[in-house]
Amino acid sequence: MKKTVITAVLATAVAMSATAQNPFLQKRFGTPYEIPPFEKLTMDNYREGMLKGIEQERQEILDIINNPEAPTFENVIVALDECGEILSKTSRVWSTLNSSNSNDELQALAREMSPLTSELSNFVNMNADLFAKVKAVYDKKDQLGLNLEQMSLLEKTYRSFVKSGALLSASDKDRLAKINLELSRLQLEFSQNLLHDTNNTYVTVDDVKQLAGLPQANIDQAAELAAKIGQKGKYSFNMQRPSCNPVLQYASNRELRKKVYLMYNDRCNHGDQYDNKEIARQIIALRLERARIMGAKDYAEIQLDTKMAENEENVYALLDEIWGPAVAKAKEEIADIKAMMKKDRVKGEPQRWDYMYYLDKAKRAKFNVDESEISEYLEINNVQQGIFYVANKLYGLSFNERTEDYPQYEPTAKSWDVIDKDGNVIAIFYSDYFPRDGKGAGAWCGGFRGQSYDGAARVQPIVTNVCNMTLPSADKPALQTLDNVETMFHEFGHALHSFFRNVHYSGTSGVERDFVELPSQINEHWAFEPEVLKVYAKHYKTGEIIPDELVEKIEASSKYGQGFATVELVAAALVDMDLHTLTSVPEDLDVMAFQNEKMNARGIPAQILPRYSVTNFSHSIGGGYSAGYYSYIWSEVLDCDAFQAFAETGDIFNQQVAEKFRKFVLTPGGIRPGKDMYQDFRGRQPSVDGLLANRGLSRE
Repeated sequence: MKKTVITAVLATAVAMSATAQNPFLQKRFGTPYEIPPFEKLTMDNYREGMLKGIEQERQEILDIINNPEAPTFENVIVALDECGEILSKTSRVWSTLNSSNSNDELQALAREMSPLTSELSNFVNMNADLFAKVKAVYDKKDQLGLNLEQMSLLEKTYRSFVKSGALLSASDKDRLAKINLELSRLQLEFSQNLLHDTNNTYVTVDDVKQLAGLPQANIDQAAELAAKIGQKGKYSFNMQRPSCNPVLQYASNRELRKKVYLMYNDRCNHGDQYDNKEIARQIIALRLERARIMGAKDYAEIQLDTKMAENEENVYALLDEIWGPAVAKAKEEIADIKAMMKKDRVKGEPQRWDYMYYLDKAKRAKFNVDESEISEYLEINNVQQGIFYVANKLYGLSFNERTEDYPQYEPTAKSWDVIDKDGNVIAIFYSDYFPRDGKGAGAWCGGFRGQSYDGAARVQPIVTNVCNMTLPSADKPALQTLDNVETMFHEFGHALHSFFRNVHYSGTSGVERDFVELPSQINEHWAFEPEVLKVYAKHYKTGEIIPDELVEKIEASSKYGQGFATVELVAAALVDMDLHTLTSVPEDLDVMAFQNEKMNARGIPAQILPRYSVTNFSHSIGGGYSAGYYSYIWSEVLDCDAFQAFAETGDIFNQQVAEKFRKFVLTPGGIRPGKDMYQDFRGRQPSVDGLLANRGLSRE
């Protein structure tokens, strides 16, 4: 095998840096449940672990290729699935921290390692000798007596090689390898630019009078941020949602709302060193070239052929079915906004920075509901106990806090034993809810280790929920918005999926991208059920349980604003699809002009933008959900229908339904296709009607 320059450099670096004391190079960490010893890990440990892991995996691949025995399921497919233990152990910890607790050193290491891991991926996935062995096993799959999970692993492994270019000519493989390397670099640059613009761009005001309408807690936080960045005595907002969203919702200062809105939506679109327009264009162009090499007409085609949606026509059909009712509902909301602006004697048409502010005022007028009053009952620790309550009622789980006993990567995070109804610890859970420098925007579920098996023993996953919730203030604890509470329930739904997953191979752990949001989104349905609210919604001062009057207002107003919410979500999904169904990408393509042109052609209300603009659309351009952001809507069709399985029994905690959901959805990983798992659970396939009803939309 010919070694690349990267490989030669790698081998030298590994030889020079071998260190027996590196925890990643030991068989065991020697900590409870083998939790990474965060306080002992150094940047050299991460670097050496990655380098040694890459070299180890390369050698393991060569061992599979050079094995003189006839190819079998065990010595090829299982051996391949088990490759790269050191690399996996190191990269799971490093990448999780790089997204949740990043710094300059971690980001520099990411830039250093990106070409090395890409080169390794190309070495594995385009290796003709390795693929020949995989194909030899695959060709006799029906004669091997494999069980369901083994057959799934074999088919997924073979398909992965084919999708990675194993059947291509040598020249096409060479070009594809270069594309993969360049995409890895560009996506990393895109993400690091976005991290900068989210955490390190500010709107600052001099006088507290300019913050009229903003809750005092948010004013206090703005003063603290200003002092932190050298603007003591002033008030600053960065582009993390807990910082900027309250301005858009509560501040009467229209000019301030405009500045914050534009700064947030134009992240990485300022023509400076952090601008992502050209980076995004190059990513789209390279993805298309990659698809063409693979014989597809566009990038979406190769992304969707293994998803539940199957093809782009089905994706557009669903999005178009929802788009019309969503726009109609948004126009009703805009009429309410105009009426509220008229009362305030504000002339002219509503602007994008008026939507949240006046929609909140209209909601208060229609339903006599004040979200700031409700938030006084939504202290973050109580909300978490409500989340745990639901998990206990549905699945018999209990949670034992171990923050003082287990290694911690961040002082504000908490750790928990997840205990099943038989008393077994089935997972370790870290909740990390507050924004900070170095944390990416948004919320996600990740982990330091996935579920696996060590012989016959199940290895517990170490799961994280990382969010950017409202911080405590000088005189109040961390009181959350309804939207934040919903987000916490959402991410914990992903965590439940990770807790219960029970597979024997890493290659069978993942589900289709448009199925993965089902466990998270269905968990949102319990967040504001009266029985659940009565458990966790307690006034932060008095401990009073939320009164029935407020519960009724939450329910009555729950669908208000869904026009806006649905339009911005579907708009983002449409832009993602439009970019990835391009069959040519001009050299002078302006991705922001493209976004605006597509949205205007579809008749998006002028007051609404897609949830993310292309230059800060991490899900799509940064990877993960490319040609896949529609998944949230696709999964919502599933989750609304699935929740009805509980509601139809008259008991939202029906144990028989919960057991079926756990058995057929949460436990099997990706052993079976999503549509089959859903059929097993529900006995039929879902329709879009449940989603429309849940969002308060009606067909035209």
